Amino acid sequence: MFDEMLGDNETLREPYAKYQQWIEQEDTKHLNKKATEAEAFFRRTGITFNVYGSEEANERLIPFDIVPRIISGHEWNKLSRGIEQRVRAINAFLYDIYHRQEILRAGVVPAKLIAQNEAFLPQMIGVSPPGGVYTHICGVDIVRTSERDFYVLEDNVRTPSGVSYMLENRETMLQMFPELFSKIKVRSVSEYPKNMRRSLAACTPKLCEGKPVVAVLTPGIFNSAYFEHAFLADQMGAELVEGHDLKVVDGHIAMRTTRGFKAIDVLYRRIDDDFLDPLTFNPDSMIGVPGIMDVYRAGRITIANAPGTGIADDKAIYSYMPDIVKFYTGESALLKNVPTYRCAEKDSLTYVLDNLSELVVKEVHGSGGYGMLVGPAASKREIAAFKLKLLDNPENYIAQPTLALSTVPIMTKKGLAPRHVDLRPFVLSSPNRIQITPGGLTRVALKKGSLVVNSSQGGGTKDTWILDE
Repeated sequence: MFDEMLGDNETLREPYAKYQQWIEQEDTKHLNKKATEAEAFFRRTGITFNVYGSEEANERLIPFDIVPRIISGHEWNKLSRGIEQRVRAINAFLYDIYHRQEILRAGVVPAKLIAQNEAFLPQMIGVSPPGGVYTHICGVDIVRTSERDFYVLEDNVRTPSGVSYMLENRETMLQMFPELFSKIKVRSVSEYPKNMRRSLAACTPKLCEGKPVVAVLTPGIFNSAYFEHAFLADQMGAELVEGHDLKVVDGHIAMRTTRGFKAIDVLYRRIDDDFLDPLTFNPDSMIGVPGIMDVYRAGRITIANAPGTGIADDKAIYSYMPDIVKFYTGESALLKNVPTYRCAEKDSLTYVLDNLSELVVKEVHGSGGYGMLVGPAASKREIAAFKLKLLDNPENYIAQPTLALSTVPIMTKKGLAPRHVDLRPFVLSSPNRIQITPGGLTRVALKKGSLVVNSSQGGGTKDTWILDE
C-alpha cells in the first residue's frame, strides 16, 4: 500500500517535507479545533449536497479534511501531459462518431457499442459544435498505486461536478492556515472561474455579435449539485437560469430579464441530455428548453458540454480508451487505464462471475458510487444478489480488479491516519487551448479500509496542493 506522505518504506517523501516540519510543531487538539472551525465555515457558506432517496434530511455537508494532499510539480507535469492527450483524443472521438465514424470503420471500437448505447444521440449526427469543441469542461478521475503509477479510473464529460468544492477547499485552507502558504509555494486554483468564462466565451457561435452572453442552466434548488451551479454562475459573472426562464425568441435562446428577453450565446447546462429539450428528447421534461436543439443545430447557441458527449464517459467505451488515444493521436496513451472486463463478452462474464469477491463491478452508465459492487467488501448475500443482476443484463456492467489505492493522512482525534484517495483534475477546452487547473478535487474515503470515496457514499474531500517548483 503506497502512502503519499511516507512512501513504501515509511520514509517521508520530499513533497511533504516542509508540511511535516510545520505539523510536528502543532498540537493535535488545536488542529482538531481548526477542523471543527472549517466545518462551521462550510455550514455558514452553504456548501452542501443533496442525497436522493435518503430517509433522513436530504441536505448534507461534504466532510472536509484539513490535511492537504501534496503533489510535486514534476509529478503534476507528467500527469498534465497525459490528461491533455486524453482529452484531445476524447474530443476527436466524439467528432468522429457523429460524422464519418472512421474509428468504427477501422474496427477499433465495435459499431454495436455505439449504435446500442443510450448515450449516443442520433440527433447529433452531422452537427458540428461551435469551434469543434464537445468537451468544454471535463473531469478525469485518477488513482495512484505507487510512486510512479497513475491510472485513469473514469472520464467525466457529461456534466462533471465538484469544481466548487476544489475552490472552497482552497479558500478554507487559506483562512485556516495562512502561515502554511507563506512557507510552502502552492500553485493557485483561484483563476478557474475566470478561465472557465474565457474558455466558454471562446466557443461562441459564428453568429454571435459583440461580447458573448454566458448563462448557467440548472434544474433548480432540489438538484444535488445546486450549490455548485449557483456558485459557478456567481464566480463567472454569468446568469443562473432555469428552463422556465428561457425561450426561443427570433431564432435565438433568450432569457427573461427585467427589461424583457435577452439572447444567450453560451449556455453551460447542468442537466442531462434526456431533459434538455422536450421537443427532441423526453417530452415529459419540465426542466428543459423547448426548441433549444433546433437553435443549436442552426448554429445560434453553444451548449456546454455538447449534447451527446455522454457516450465518451460510458464505462464500456472507457475500456477502449488506450486504442482511441492511439487512433487519433498516433501515440501510446501516457496515462494507463485500469484493466477492464466487459461483461457483455462471454469469456469476460464467465471470469467475472467466478471472481466477484475480488473485483469491483460498475454499471456502464453509473455514477456517484451507485449501482456498484466492491467485491472484497461485500457479503456473500450481496455477491449472490449481484450475480443475478449480471446474468440478467451483462451488457450493463464492466468489472475491474481492486486496485491498492494510495493513501494520504487525514486528521483524526488521535492524530494522523491514512485513508484512500482519488483525484479529479478539471480541464477546460476551447478551439485553440486546453487548460488544466493545477490540482483538482481530492476525494477521500473517511472510513478505515474503505475504497469508496464518493460523497454520496460517505466520502470527504481535501485540498490538493501542486507545488510550485
